Amino acid sequence: MASFVDRVVLHVSGGTGGHGCVSVHREKFKPLGGPDGGNGGNGGDVILRVDSQTTTLLDYHHAPHRHATNGGPGMGDWRGGKNGETLILPVPVGTVVKSKSGEVLADLVGDGDEYIAAAGGIGGLGNAALSSQKRRAPGFALLGIEGESSDVVLELKSIADIALVGFPSAGKSSLIAAMSAARPKIADYPFTTLIPNLGVVQAGEVRFTIADVPGLIEGASEGKGLGHHFLRHVERCAALVHVLDCGTLESDRDPLSDLSIIETELEKYAVDMSYSGADGEVVPLNHRPRLVALNKVDLPDGKDMAEFVRPELESRGYRVFEISATSHEGLRQLGFAMAEIVQAARDAVAATPPKVAAPVLRPRAVNETGFTIRREEKGLEPLFRVQGEKPVRWVKQTDFTNEEAIGYLADRLAKLGVENELFKQGAKPGDMVVIGDDDGVVFDWEPTMMAGAELLASPRGTDVRFADIGDRPTRGQKRDEQQERRDAKAAARAELEAERKAGIWTESVSGRRARQPLKESGLGADDDE
Repeated sequence: MASFVDRVVLHVSGGTGGHGCVSVHREKFKPLGGPDGGNGGNGGDVILRVDSQTTTLLDYHHAPHRHATNGGPGMGDWRGGKNGETLILPVPVGTVVKSKSGEVLADLVGDGDEYIAAAGGIGGLGNAALSSQKRRAPGFALLGIEGESSDVVLELKSIADIALVGFPSAGKSSLIAAMSAARPKIADYPFTTLIPNLGVVQAGEVRFTIADVPGLIEGASEGKGLGHHFLRHVERCAALVHVLDCGTLESDRDPLSDLSIIETELEKYAVDMSYSGADGEVVPLNHRPRLVALNKVDLPDGKDMAEFVRPELESRGYRVFEISATSHEGLRQLGFAMAEIVQAARDAVAATPPKVAAPVLRPRAVNETGFTIRREEKGLEPLFRVQGEKPVRWVKQTDFTNEEAIGYLADRLAKLGVENELFKQGAKPGDMVVIGDDDGVVFDWEPTMMAGAELLASPRGTDVRFADIGDRPTRGQKRDEQQERRDAKAAARAELEAERKAGIWTESVSGRRARQPLKESGLGADDDE
């Protein structure tokens, strides 16, 4: 069973807002005291929050679906519904939040950092909030809106200053155990390290963190081994330390060839854009400061090998340290060299002023309507698709079982200018109008000739503009009538064709049609004889 997970796909959804309430205040001697329906509560948000006590994403690997609580419905006597509780999901320090397409949404590196992964839906207004001077007693309320739903990718990138890289069994885990209080698993077989290990090192007045990832081998960039998959944990490091095994018993390996292979694999690794250096630019791993630690010099063969390859490494520009993780030889010098690089990187970050993006003000254009209308065709019939934040939200808030609510929606759309734009694009009464995407609501468009707020003679919950809708044929009825006419014409053509083949026609069709009334009246019987 997995005990460490550093990448998961999380399915989150905010809570649904509560519906508004339709209620009328009643008390003794006041049969109609005015609307008193309360608003629905807002749905809860789903928030990712950094928790220093969390070290893995294992919980979300086993339970990837998370949903915040819904808002409560409004109640009478002006009582609002209860807001949904916010769902806090703890994540480790260094968690990067991405979309499924790979876009970085948030980089959570500080304890307490938050990111709203899914916002809750807003609650619907009750009829008390919808009342006005013209609409004093609304018989409807707005519905709550569903919360946001999204799929986010969580990637854990450990916060470390120094990264240890090298072949399996080079002694990286032993080096961390010798320089810090970390106790990773150590064994005498390759790929003992299956998860990244972190250790804190104190060198003089500088305290820093070192990270160890599973060993790299040739072809790691093509999926071989384990280490290349975990290199994301060293992307934030200021420097790399190549741990080279000078006491290897394999005849086809030596420190110089190991270093070349590791450098090649680091060259093939593409650093994520979520990491940036002091200058705000992404720095590839093999372009960062590097040290070389020749390990296992406590062995006779290891000491001779270190002395043999050291001049060559120094000629290439590396700072070389002969160390032994077992006898602790050379660890103090290596620790101070690491601290020097870390302190220089921190000073560079402190000296560089933070880049603050200049605020961009985008005033609303004079002719901006807040919606768009696109003409389409469906089944050889015109279709007008309305898209925009307000129209889509208003449709979701409308109770289509309530005529007054539908009339209120029509008034809002007309006031926004949707009807005028439909007229400009050639829409006719009865045409299909869709508000939203493919899952939007479809209407048979009937222009609003007068506002509904002033039409208060109708009972609450109704709208007089719907009184004659039953007399108007719907689009389906029109289609059925047209099909009936087509069927009748086809039957008439078939009948004429049958008569022609039977030899009944002895005169032109026009003459036959002219004589038909005479036959029915009995005036043309002699002629037929």
